[in-house]
Amino acid sequence: MKTLSISMLFICLLQGVKAQVSGRVTTSNGQPLAYVTVSLIKAADSSSVKSMLTTEQGGYSIADVSAGKYRLKLSSIGYQTWFSASFDISGSKDAKYLAVIVMKEDTRQLGEVVVRGSKPLYQQRSDGLVVNVENSILTKGSTALEVLERSPGVAIDHRDNGISLNGKGGATVMINGKLIRMPLAQVMNLLNGTNADNIEKIELLSTPPAGYDAEGSAGIINIVMKKSKKPGTNGSYSLTGGYGMGEKGTAGINLNHNTKNVNLYGSYTFQHDRTYTDLFITGSQYMPFIGGNAEVEFYTKTKRVSNNHNATLGTDIKLDTQTTLSASVSYNNIHSPNYTYSNAGYNILPDSLLRYIGNINGNNRLNNITNSLSIERVLKGGEKIGLEADYIHYNSNAPTQVNTSFVNKHGEQVYASNSVSAQQQRGFANTTINVVVFKADYTNQLSPLLKLETGIKGTHTGSSSSSGIESFNNGAWERNMQTAANIYMKEDIGAAYISLNWQLAKGTSLNTGARYEYSYTNMDNPQTGGNIVNRKLGKLFPTILFTTKLAGRSELQLSYTKRIARPSYDDLASYFAYSDPTAVYTGNPFLKPTITNNIKLGYNYGDYSFSLLYSRDDNAIARYQLSESPAHDILFISPQNLPYQNYLTFQVNAPFKVSNWWEMTYSFVGGLRQFKEDYTLNPLTKSYFGYSFNFNQLFKLSSSFSAEVSGQYNSMFYNGTTRIDGFGVINAGIKKQLKSNAGSLQLAVADVFSASQIQVRYGTLTREAFDIKSHVIVNTETRHFPVIKLTYTKSFGGTGLVNRNKQDNGSKEERERLRNN
Repeated sequence: MKTLSISMLFICLLQGVKAQVSGRVTTSNGQPLAYVTVSLIKAADSSSVKSMLTTEQGGYSIADVSAGKYRLKLSSIGYQTWFSASFDISGSKDAKYLAVIVMKEDTRQLGEVVVRGSKPLYQQRSDGLVVNVENSILTKGSTALEVLERSPGVAIDHRDNGISLNGKGGATVMINGKLIRMPLAQVMNLLNGTNADNIEKIELLSTPPAGYDAEGSAGIINIVMKKSKKPGTNGSYSLTGGYGMGEKGTAGINLNHNTKNVNLYGSYTFQHDRTYTDLFITGSQYMPFIGGNAEVEFYTKTKRVSNNHNATLGTDIKLDTQTTLSASVSYNNIHSPNYTYSNAGYNILPDSLLRYIGNINGNNRLNNITNSLSIERVLKGGEKIGLEADYIHYNSNAPTQVNTSFVNKHGEQVYASNSVSAQQQRGFANTTINVVVFKADYTNQLSPLLKLETGIKGTHTGSSSSSGIESFNNGAWERNMQTAANIYMKEDIGAAYISLNWQLAKGTSLNTGARYEYSYTNMDNPQTGGNIVNRKLGKLFPTILFTTKLAGRSELQLSYTKRIARPSYDDLASYFAYSDPTAVYTGNPFLKPTITNNIKLGYNYGDYSFSLLYSRDDNAIARYQLSESPAHDILFISPQNLPYQNYLTFQVNAPFKVSNWWEMTYSFVGGLRQFKEDYTLNPLTKSYFGYSFNFNQLFKLSSSFSAEVSGQYNSMFYNGTTRIDGFGVINAGIKKQLKSNAGSLQLAVADVFSASQIQVRYGTLTREAFDIKSHVIVNTETRHFPVIKLTYTKSFGGTGLVNRNKQDNGSKEERERLRNN
């Protein structure tokens, strides 16, 4: 703090050498207004003396002003021109601060103008990549998960419910800057039930600043939802119908009502999806409970019906010109009955043959509600304070009924009394999570060149889970204690951060910050009273983000961040879910959190961006790894820690405009990867090259027709010792804009060539549990038939987002004009 004080004093002394005029510009709702043209004009004849643009924080400072009588003129496209009263500058050390200037929107300009496609599909920032999903035709009718899967560097594991960013697991998912605090499988369900039409952009933040939670070793995926600011009543609705291996349907509506002081908004989406997945396994393993080595052929097909309801209601109320009160509630309900059929053959060497047939009926239900209340007040001199409280309630219930037949080559039932092969079994898994979050943030534009951000945050999480598998033997239900758990977990996280954003020179900025987080995790077994986990951890997470403009359109970025990935509730809790007679899914209460250090060098030239990222993960978490039960008779599929994981990743995004009717964008993320594991029978260290490639082609066929083709390919990669072969898909869509503002029609085809097949291999690197060596082929729905969707969308009452694009375009033009002068 001593160094900071000296630096601030030094800046203030420098500013006092010459006369200057400074201040800050905001919108009517108190938001900073960037790239406003600020002109110092003579009071006598209105001739211009000096001009500049406001910063991203809305600040301006005109230095070296001679003595005289002046006025200020502020102008920006989409806003009414503003003139100050005349004022005097009496001497070389005089300073004039005009406080906060509020610019009003020019509604006459904005009412009739429509501008589309002003932003590139991908934008590189010092903290990561922004995907402007509104610019993609394929967004309409898609889910948030489908849009995310088409984003550069993002890979979705539909088999094991995983989301990786730039080749790494451990990415944290947020919606509007709020962590989604639920098990990863349910995060996937939530995203798959969220209408992508409501999304404005997706931020893929590999090096987030200190103001964000430090959670997420791979970074943060922040999904920013649309929010209209257009005065009056406006909104949109959409209807989607489609088919793949089953019917699809989505209906959604958005409503906004904005007055001078009150903004009301709400949305509702219902999604129905009947889908299908199958997998085929061939391999060999030692199977203790059937007495020896076996060759296995295993076929499984799963049919699932999902009905998702998503609703949001909120308001922003201006209590006065400086104070805004906001409240919102979001509700998500998912009902997903599913049926799985399994047929397996076991050749027990040398000549014993067994046949397993399993029928599993599940009925998953999920309810999630999030309540948020916040207040923000703008103080004098560019200060701002905000308070926010959130309450999150999550509950899932996933019972299963299992009927099996395990017979020998003579058709006789075998191992009927064994708990993992009984003819009748049932599973239960009930989880309840309650989260309370409170945070306070303070922002102060200390000077036109220095901005301070600081805050505190507290999170309390209480989670309870009861799960297990029971077998019907001798006329009664029996529970195998190897496959049963009853867990209660409490976690408290306290955080404080400080961030300084320095405008070092024209086009050069430095953001330095640090976040300290202290966490306490306690997990008990209510039945036995025993303690499973009792862990305390305090860490400092520094952040440095440096950006400088070079010659022409070039920009250089350098950043360093430190992050953490704490084991999730499902990672730690010893829950149990039935897989087959020889295996169950479970947690690992001994998992350690992952600590990650990231160094990133980025270079932008116009809309082209390049970056090199080095990351080091200590105790990286690899999910769905194979281990033996304590009794060495059942296979446990659970998360494990890797001692370390090193990534050197190169990323490039390159847009090209071939002609006025054809635009294309290419994205590549790849590099060297290395990890060490020590949980298998033969530990090892492995290095390899992995990458992902995305492309997007946009065609403007006529004034009303446009088309898009996009695709992605993910190379071979490893999840722990599990190898996943390369796979990719191509998607296409065509859009018709109807006349007289009647809306639009879009036809989209997902996985045009039915290429979505995922191949997983166990035992290729080292000796696995029970000497397993297997090849798993997973066919998602589109492998059998592409998913075809037709979507109709209609907006009414005008769209504030279009007007905002117009402002962005105007600001860009003014920036270019001043840069060239």
